[in-house]
Amino acid sequence: MREVSIETGVTKHAEGSCMIRMGDTHVLCTATIEDRVPPFIKGSGLGWVTAEYGMLPRSTTSRMRREAATGKQGGRTVEIQRLIGRSLRAGVDRVAMGERQITIDCDVIQADGGTRCASITGGWVALKLAVKKLIKAREIVSDPLISPVAAVSCGIYAGQPVLDLDYPEDSEAGVDGNFILRGDGQMIELQMSAEGSTFSRDQMTQLLGLADKGVAELIEAQLKAVA
Repeated sequence: MREVSIETGVTKHAEGSCMIRMGDTHVLCTATIEDRVPPFIKGSGLGWVTAEYGMLPRSTTSRMRREAATGKQGGRTVEIQRLIGRSLRAGVDRVAMGERQITIDCDVIQADGGTRCASITGGWVALKLAVKKLIKAREIVSDPLISPVAAVSCGIYAGQPVLDLDYPEDSEAGVDGNFILRGDGQMIELQMSAEGSTFSRDQMTQLLGLADKGVAELIEAQLKAVA
């Protein structure tokens, strides 16, 4: 793993916030509680967790145009924010959460590979801090978060399995994947693909073993941050 740090309470207004740094990838994650839910679950008694994701123009080596300037979100952005939302929901008891929505905003300040993984890992911390405020205010009676959720990238770079790829490794890896797991060992999503190469079942198992190690370290950092 690259060096990981999670700083909490970094914004004044959000119900939960943190800055997660995984190497040179830095993501600001905030959580907002709203007493409303999407129309398709209104009246069900279930809560909802959703996410939005974006990258600042100079989070990368050359300036990106703001998506707001183009008038629409790119396909990559939509894919990633849906991934963040469904990953975090996999660790939530939506009945215990009550009929409210928590929106996780993930803004990439600096990108060096693994921004979606950092967003999921930091997003859970922001979510946990927001939930703690609900419990303290006695708006919910029990913690709806079943288990921590964290994500890490793994790949095969120069013929070797590598944990937590940075951008140069990610861009040249023959095989790379994102592994999203809960703290109880349950898997949420595995995204693996080969580019100009292939991988064996044994290599996939090896990468999953690396991911288990990486996620365990991330969850330790998460729990320390929200303690």
